[in-house]
Amino acid sequence: MDEQGLNDAAILMMSLGEDDAAQIMRYLSPKEVQKIGEAIAATRTVTREQLNTVVERFSQATANQSLFTSDTGDYVRGVLTRALDDDKAQLMIGRILHEDKLGGIEQLKWMDPKSVGEMLRGEHPQIAAALLVQFDADHAADVLRQLPAALRHQVILRIARLDAIQPAALQELNTVLERWSAGGLQASRPAVGGIKTAADAINLLGGGLDAAVLDALRQQDPELAQQIVDLMFVFDDIVKLSDKELQLLLREVASETLIVALKGASPPLLDKVFRNMSSRAADALRDDLDMRGAVRLKDIETQQKEILKTLRRMSDEGVIVMGEG
Repeated sequence: MDEQGLNDAAILMMSLGEDDAAQIMRYLSPKEVQKIGEAIAATRTVTREQLNTVVERFSQATANQSLFTSDTGDYVRGVLTRALDDDKAQLMIGRILHEDKLGGIEQLKWMDPKSVGEMLRGEHPQIAAALLVQFDADHAADVLRQLPAALRHQVILRIARLDAIQPAALQELNTVLERWSAGGLQASRPAVGGIKTAADAINLLGGGLDAAVLDALRQQDPELAQQIVDLMFVFDDIVKLSDKELQLLLREVASETLIVALKGASPPLLDKVFRNMSSRAADALRDDLDMRGAVRLKDIETQQKEILKTLRRMSDEGVIVMGEG
């Protein structure tokens, strides 16, 4: 979700009131809740004109959507939960949708990365890998930063080699989750990892940890390490995008994010960005970069990661091709 979308969501949620907003929040992921919460906290005043504009955009965006639910799985869950008592409903849902409860992992997704990292320190790397492949790449990267270097390298290696979790490993993972959350979990559906998952996580490590992980992987499995490198995409690699793809990306990036991120960009990338903007927009961007002065490396890396997240989302949607060498 871009900056405009976050601001619209914040204004819309504030207009609904606490009870209705809380009901909507229940269906969002932890990252979405955090981002919308931050946007709401940063919103001081909203004019009637702003609210009307947001409502109009929302109406236009939803006008052509189907009147029927797009997630039939959620619909089945909702109907059966209301029709049956909890135990019977969960049993029937598992049979119909061919899945079982995995509440423990969902709970861990809401925990801060430091706490999850502390939990994983005493576990086998395979258990950590089986858990982290079920997190979003940026969340997994945050947890990996909390692990000792040796364990981090082993976990990444196993994520890259993972294509499915065997039943015995699933049972062991559930045993660990039971110990952590006392949740009484049952066997779960398989989870997948693989080279792309490992590359996404390493991409977001930053701070020199990405290079250290790759060096360790090269010592253990040079071929696998090279396959991961081939799928990684660092900020300066944006210069490899076609002009059309770069223009699509720039439309999705907030101006403040772009300004800070480009403070650490290479001259070829800067030139390409300027060439793919109107002359007026390029001149304005140059002025902003000159006036901004020195920026902390940490802030530059943070904004570059935000652009990489947007790029990865557009790649997943098929709008942009990345990681093709």
